[in-house]
Parts: sequence; structure tokens; C-alpha cells
Amino acid sequence: MPRPRCQQISVTETPYYHVVSRCVRRTFLCGQDHATGKCFDHRRQWIEDRIRLLASLFALEVAAYAVMSNHYHLVVKLEPAQAEQWSDDEVLRRWSCLFKGPLLVQRYLAGASQESYELSQVAEFAQCYRRRLADLSWFMKCLNEPIARQANREDGCSGHFWEARFKSQALRTEAALLSCMAYVDLNPVRAGMAATPETSAHTSIWERITPRFNLAQAVREQMQLDALLRFDGKVKPLLHFEGAWVQEEQTGLPFAFEDYLALVDDTGRAIDPRKKGAIANALPPILQRLGLNPEQWLDQSTQFEASYRQQRRRSAA
Repeated sequence: MPRPRCQQISVTETPYYHVVSRCVRRTFLCGQDHATGKCFDHRRQWIEDRIRLLASLFALEVAAYAVMSNHYHLVVKLEPAQAEQWSDDEVLRRWSCLFKGPLLVQRYLAGASQESYELSQVAEFAQCYRRRLADLSWFMKCLNEPIARQANREDGCSGHFWEARFKSQALRTEAALLSCMAYVDLNPVRAGMAATPETSAHTSIWERITPRFNLAQAVREQMQLDALLRFDGKVKPLLHFEGAWVQEEQTGLPFAFEDYLALVDDTGRAIDPRKKGAIANALPPILQRLGLNPEQWLDQSTQFEASYRQQRRRSAA
């Protein structure tokens, strides 16, 4: 019998979790359906944008993700201490980006005068929402339900879109975290959907490598949700790489980005008979494919990680 979710997730044991959610009957509801000829590939962008929107509102960090044709993977780091640092007003504003909330909360956020007993009730709502904004199950609920409703409206039907509740796996060691992230980022390569990690759209490694559109603007346009703009207009970046050792308290991934890229590239070249694809051995190493020599890459990766630290300090200020 499956264990309750509260018994599977314990931040005191590990903050890192691998999450998987699959479409009903594993059909290609987010890709090219070979049986019907219909293409639902645009829904992959829905999921990617929703992930980044929710990560900006919840007390968690996204370390890796891959949105496939009939499922998606997430590697997240839970940060309940972040939620404890938020004021009640900030908690209510974050929650109101997703739900209207009770009339008492709506009136409070609108600046209406309230009696003491009403303010006490608003404070209770804030504590409830604080717990939810640090909860992985609520994150997944806010991710999967809107996508299912949006897809059903597009298809003109009703019923389940996801085959079951999401599956979660605790990543208790650095080796487990590293191997899981590489597995997630290599999903399109293994499925034969892409030849290399840098061409694997809708993955975290593609986002980290490829200079592209302004993510904050894209989320607001794709989701047609201006509540985030009213909140602070910021979209949280992916969890940064810090290297194996830093002098200050380590808040990011405990390895260097260039080492991670090399690991993904080497792992992707290994041929797995159970999978469709692999990185061709004839291809040069990934740093050469990106047009970078080791010295250039060292400079760029150092600046990349430093910019993430700066963004985190600004958001915490």
C-alpha cells in the first residue's frame, strides 16, 4: 500500500525531491499523437511556464526539469525557512496571485478598514497559506489542476488529464541529486527527441545554456496572469551552482556548473539498450559545441553563478 505523502516528504532528512507526473493512459497529450496525427506540443510550454510561475511564489527552488510528450520531471529543493521569513502581508499577496481567497482577505489586501476580530481571522488565513506555500503537494496541485482544465477546454471534453497523483522520490545524497538531475536533463536525448542537451527544448539544461527571451515577460504573456506583475514582477531563476565548497553558507547546488555539463555530456554518450537515443560519439565535447574554450567557459560560468547569487541577495533584501 502506498505511504501517505506526509510520510514520504521530510525536509529534515533531505530538501531535494524528484517528482514525476504522467498524462492519463500515458497518451501524447503534450506532444505529437501518432495515432490521431494531432500535435499538442504547445502544451509543453504551458507546463514549463507554470512551473516557473509557481516556483516564484512558493518556498522552493527548481534545480532541474524536463517536459516531455506524456509526462514531466522536476527536481526541487524545498525551502520552508523562506516562508517563515515572509510577513503575513507578503504571504497573502503571494497566495492571492493564485486564488481570490475569502472576502476578508480580499478586503484586507484592498486596504479596507477592518475590526480586530476580522484582522485576527486574516492572520489565521495567513498562517494557513504560509504552510501551503511551503508544501510540495500544494505546489503540484497548483501546477497540475490548471493545466488539466486548460487542456480539457481546448479539447472540448472533461475528465482526467493526469493519470494519478504525482510520484516523489527523496534524494538523500549528493550523488543521488547529481545523477537524478543528469537523468532529467537527458530525458529528451534518451527518448530520441533531441540529439544533444543544448537542443533539448523545455529542459532546465537548455534554459541554462541557451540565451533566450525574457523569462518574466514570457511567463506573464503565456499564463495571461498579471497577478505576478502586481506582486513584484520577479521570476525566480533556477537553483544556482555553487561549486563543491564555498566560504559562506551553501544555498545552491553543491557542484560546479562546468563539471555538471561535462557529466551530462559523458552520460548522454553511454548507449542504453532500453532507450532510443544517445549523444553521438563523433560529436566534440559540449564546451566545444558551445563554441567555448576552457578559459572562456571558466569566465562565463563564474559570472553566471555570481549573477544568480546577486539576484538571490536582491530578492531577499
